[in-house]
Amino acid sequence: MTEKYREYLSNGFEYATASKPVKGSGECSKLKIRPTKVKGAVMYQVTRTVGPKEFHENLDLDGAADLLNSVTGSQFLAVEAQGGKGKLTVLVSKKGHMTVKEHPVKKLGAARPANDMSFNLDMDSTPEHNRRKKYLLQEGTPVPFLVELGVMTQNGKVVAQKYDKFRQINRYLEFVDDIFDNLPKDREIRIIDFGCGKSYLTFALYYYLNEVKGLSTNIVGLDLKEDVIANCNKLAEKFGYDNLHFYVGDIAGYKMQKDNSPDMVVTLHACDTATDYALEKAVKWGAKVILCVPCCQHELNRQIKCEPLAPILKYGLLKERMSALITDGLRAQMLEEAGYRTQILEFIDMEHTPKNILIRAVRQPLKIKKHTGYEKTAEFLNVNPTLQKLLFGENGNNNEKEKKERD
Repeated sequence: MTEKYREYLSNGFEYATASKPVKGSGECSKLKIRPTKVKGAVMYQVTRTVGPKEFHENLDLDGAADLLNSVTGSQFLAVEAQGGKGKLTVLVSKKGHMTVKEHPVKKLGAARPANDMSFNLDMDSTPEHNRRKKYLLQEGTPVPFLVELGVMTQNGKVVAQKYDKFRQINRYLEFVDDIFDNLPKDREIRIIDFGCGKSYLTFALYYYLNEVKGLSTNIVGLDLKEDVIANCNKLAEKFGYDNLHFYVGDIAGYKMQKDNSPDMVVTLHACDTATDYALEKAVKWGAKVILCVPCCQHELNRQIKCEPLAPILKYGLLKERMSALITDGLRAQMLEEAGYRTQILEFIDMEHTPKNILIRAVRQPLKIKKHTGYEKTAEFLNVNPTLQKLLFGENGNNNEKEKKERD
């Protein structure tokens, strides 16, 4: 069957699938092959479905044909391939009897030679294996701060070693772009970035809103490291970003005049409960949008105590990860309680960093109130998160007086 498969793979090939797995032959439940291009060369992308996951590899023509031949009957009882010749269906009975059916394409003109590789695939219509995504900040267009920070070259080419940072910056701007309509258009947009660090994303946000969107935006970055803040201010001055300012200070002690409250609060990688203080200030200020990427989280790891989960929590690594996820889940629920529509999103791929959760909250009209019942979860786990105490007091959201005051 190898040659037969090769005919369909090399003649206007569209797809191939192997289904109906043989019991006991392995964990793969389905196999798909489609044409693709890798660095301009025609390849065959193989997708294996194992449970809820998919695994990919690229093969050449001979490798793809050999693969289909090897799995037919041994791993799968049904194989189908669609190509320029038509459709090929191969069925194998449980007793090993093979049935091969071919359904030729009815069309005018001479058939393509099966061994004519020049007819293999339309290179212009074949999907690129590494197709470049259309980013909000495009490669090839120099962005001053990205050039200065070493992410781009002078001609706008992304430095290979910085491509993950380039993707992260664009992913961040996509989150902002999604909530763009919630920001004011008739006046200056006010934003505070708590724990801004080296401020790759702060500069990106300022550049995108001011230079790309054409909006008047004032951003304040806050961090504890004096040398980092000094360098950020130096760069802001160099680029002519007049409404981008950086200050040394901590989140808990930062104060702002009520009539100058921010429209958006950003807190990226603020350690442990520093994130909670940033979220509390954002809620008390009535910020329209909150973007939060938590960092290390130890508070609940020290508090959590739950007898039904004890067999799992005895493993330190699992307890640490569960505590972090529960912390963010409770934070999201408390923001809902405070009048925000909240989402938990993947910031960047898990392969780049495990700290890849972003909490995005958008303030809803005052009449919209939601009781999430997060207190039951906190009680079940015997935890009392800092954000709960900051927003609702020691007794959480069960205090009717506090609820009325917030309403």
